Amino acid sequence: MYFLDLFGIAVFAITGSLVAGKKQMDFFGVIVIATVTGVGGGTIRDIILGQTPVFWIQNPTYLYVTVTFALATIIFARFFNSYHRWLVILDAFGLALFTIMGVEKTLSLGFSPEIAVIMGTVTGCCGGMVRDVLCGEIPLIMQKEIYATAALSGGIIFALVDGVGWGNLWFVMGSMLWIFFFRLAAIRWELSLPTFSLEE
Repeated sequence: MYFLDLFGIAVFAITGSLVAGKKQMDFFGVIVIATVTGVGGGTIRDIILGQTPVFWIQNPTYLYVTVTFALATIIFARFFNSYHRWLVILDAFGLALFTIMGVEKTLSLGFSPEIAVIMGTVTGCCGGMVRDVLCGEIPLIMQKEIYATAALSGGIIFALVDGVGWGNLWFVMGSMLWIFFFRLAAIRWELSLPTFSLEE
């Protein structure tokens, strides 16, 4: 799980770097956005749950990973013309991985399944939300796109199977795949939640 966590950090760092590149930020800006995207959700989760110092202060390897992959993205992203497609796929994977890991960590600390699902969603979504705010965009979870809904549904599935004692690696992977394909399917077929709109 530790190496999966590092991999998830790397994936979100890449997505943050790509968004920063679209905004034509300098190298420092790219590193900041990559780091916020990579560790933001987990940081907010740990603070809410009282797990301080937060994980990346206890283990600075997470910061080394974000900086390394931010710089690697600066170097190699220009060789990929379809970076938008990679951004969508990587973001969906990071959402799936971080959501389930957030649920798993919260359950392991003895919190209720309901709190675990919420904290999983926070872990998966809040790094990207802070990234979007810093980049001057409306966060995805505030729009009609199915993003947090995919995370919530996958978190609920994992919490349910864990509650009946089925929380092994296969169900971890199954819950992640549900979130991943739910998110991509919503993009592919333009699925969305109803919007709330008031006339002037």
